[in-house]
Amino acid sequence: MNNGPLPPAGSVPRGQPVSAPVPILEFENVTICRDGTVALENISFTISKGQHTAILGPNGSGKSTLIKAMTRELYPRYPERSRLRLWGRETWQLFELRSLLGIVTNDLVQSCSRPIPALEIVLSGCFSSIGIWPNHRVTPEMEARAMEALRFFDLEHLASRPLSEMSSGEVRRAVFARALVHDPRALVLDEPTNSLDLRAQHEVREAMRRLAASGVTVILVTHHLPDIIPEIQRTILLRNGRIFFDGDKNSALRPERLGALFDVPVRVLESDGLYHAW
Repeated sequence: MNNGPLPPAGSVPRGQPVSAPVPILEFENVTICRDGTVALENISFTISKGQHTAILGPNGSGKSTLIKAMTRELYPRYPERSRLRLWGRETWQLFELRSLLGIVTNDLVQSCSRPIPALEIVLSGCFSSIGIWPNHRVTPEMEARAMEALRFFDLEHLASRPLSEMSSGEVRRAVFARALVHDPRALVLDEPTNSLDLRAQHEVREAMRRLAASGVTVILVTHHLPDIIPEIQRTILLRNGRIFFDGDKNSALRPERLGALFDVPVRVLESDGLYHAW
């Protein structure tokens, strides 16, 4: 899968300054309240194209609020002194944004786990629906993209199988394919291995690695260390709605730092680029 056409080499005239690429995400002094409580406080960070990033934190740290801010479901409390930009813009038409930023949440996985064929589930990503409805016009181009997305995740042979008859790992990969049908530039994965057995966890992590290698920028939101695949080198630690640490993965995932993050003594083991904590 690709991220659209790139400008040809040498397309910038000689002698003119080369503009820095526009970041995917820019949070600047962002505070967000939910139900009268501060859920995020003075959050500032930037994620650039190709900068695979993990956002790690305990339950209640503000991870869900952060995702809702990315998807423009929630907005900063003090817009006059904060900025929240996606690809350099603060205002988006929602369907336009969805074509650039794919989102996979557990709520979406549950919504898709119906007796609907995998191909139809993937195609429904073109319409931001669950399944294809009579008012939807499926073009040959859409169907070709949907089959390409299924093929990317080794699910082409299951195109006609309902998700209700698939394994949990296959369902998760089918929902990944649904998010890819627009060929987005970035993909946000929210707790991607939640409630999966060991085999399904392995399948999903391998799918994440393929995504990262394909050119799609992966933004992982989790509290589970083994989800942080080797391709992710930057980790943002979130605690009580604030950024606790932002930097290199190896520095972030030290026992003393994770112990302070989760308020419990932690031991960490790294093996083949994957981290485990107990």
